[in-house]
Amino acid sequence: MEDNLIYTEDLALYTVELAEYELLEADYAHPKLWLDRGFSDPHKYFLNNRNPIPYRINQVRKDPKVAKYLLRVAVLRENMEIIGSAGFHNLPDENGMIEIGFGIDPTFQNKGYGKQLLYGMWNWVVKQPGVKTLRYTVSPTNVISRQIIQKSGFKLVGEQVDDVDGLEEIYELNVIKYRELFLS
Repeated sequence: MEDNLIYTEDLALYTVELAEYELLEADYAHPKLWLDRGFSDPHKYFLNNRNPIPYRINQVRKDPKVAKYLLRVAVLRENMEIIGSAGFHNLPDENGMIEIGFGIDPTFQNKGYGKQLLYGMWNWVVKQPGVKTLRYTVSPTNVISRQIIQKSGFKLVGEQVDDVDGLEEIYELNVIKYRELFLS
């Protein structure tokens, strides 16, 4: 089950499997969640934070193999507690673009975990077939996220209006450039 487990300095990123999507759909704090995984959710991350379960569950039902791309829980390795999540909105599109979304529980923000989560996901996905461009969208008012993405070499390529998030800036980075900057 954990062939695609991703580790960062402080985090382990576990794929949310179809059975877990089903439990999350029924109850974001379902008592049977994560029982066999070796970690826990005392902060009730999915109950208390926005999450993509409603947008991703049908994709995983259709093809469970896509789960490793769509949603992972960020587990703090020191205590094996969920503190966040990340996932790509879909598989790479016809041009090889893949867009990430992520979140860290407010209790654990401003400690570097968000950056570890992003880089862990990106370091993994740039090794997957068909991925050519990394995309990150962010509100123009989210100064901290904009600074992280700009320092990472991503370039502003446009804007969009998201139905849920409103105005977003679109940043992209070519996978070859990412590998040069962070994996060589």
